[in-house]
Amino acid sequence: MEALRAIVVDDESLARKGLRIRLEQIAGIEIVGECVNGKEALNSVTELKPDIMFLDIQMPGMSGFDVVSNLQQDNMPLVVFVTAFDQYAVEAFDVHAVDYLLKPIDDERLTDAVKRAQEHLQRKGSITDKQRLLELIISITGKSETSVAQLLKDHSGVKSYPERIAIKDGGETTLVETKDIDWVDAAGDYMCVHANDCTHVMRITMKDLEAQLDPSTFQRVHRSTIVNLERVVKVCSHMNGEFYLKLNNGSAVKMSRSYKDKVKHFF
Repeated sequence: MEALRAIVVDDESLARKGLRIRLEQIAGIEIVGECVNGKEALNSVTELKPDIMFLDIQMPGMSGFDVVSNLQQDNMPLVVFVTAFDQYAVEAFDVHAVDYLLKPIDDERLTDAVKRAQEHLQRKGSITDKQRLLELIISITGKSETSVAQLLKDHSGVKSYPERIAIKDGGETTLVETKDIDWVDAAGDYMCVHANDCTHVMRITMKDLEAQLDPSTFQRVHRSTIVNLERVVKVCSHMNGEFYLKLNNGSAVKMSRSYKDKVKHFF
């Protein structure tokens, strides 16, 4: 990935110099400008088109928030607020800041902020590339955006899995994040979903529930058990030929010998 083009905006010269020195020690970032006030920042964004702006909040005349509100959306850089005051944090994220750094700046936090910005731009680039491909196919085929998007999805062969599953209990429905599920075991016609030290009971077949869970993370290790592989910390053998999977929360889940090959790559 190309280096992030950055500008530093702060009315204090020592603060600008200190931040520049720290940023120059981080790989993947290039300082292309410094600004002493909000007006200079707006001009620099227009002229230099930076990828990211490290922006002080409290400045005379035009605050950091004023700068953001006056930026045009088509050339809006990523914004990392840098300030000595923590009371603006909520407002900073309301305007979609990438990060919020408190002075004096911790080197590790600054590195994290740069990394977060790089990841944000990578995701944005992937979305842009997909949109360009979509527009190209639409122009060639004359099909609608919806039909082309479905066509690309079908062609990719990649199945998406829900991030949450709905578990009904009487008149209530609980939405459980799939990433929080530790394991699932069957109890007659019901499934017991264990997540965040809670057990949720839902009426569904093992096969239907298994189809909702990403097999790269969730694997059936027994005819009545599905486990989140990311939770497994140890495999213990039993004298009867069965195995137990120890999870990071201390739970032990039975794994039958016939399912061992399905998860051996994990261990």
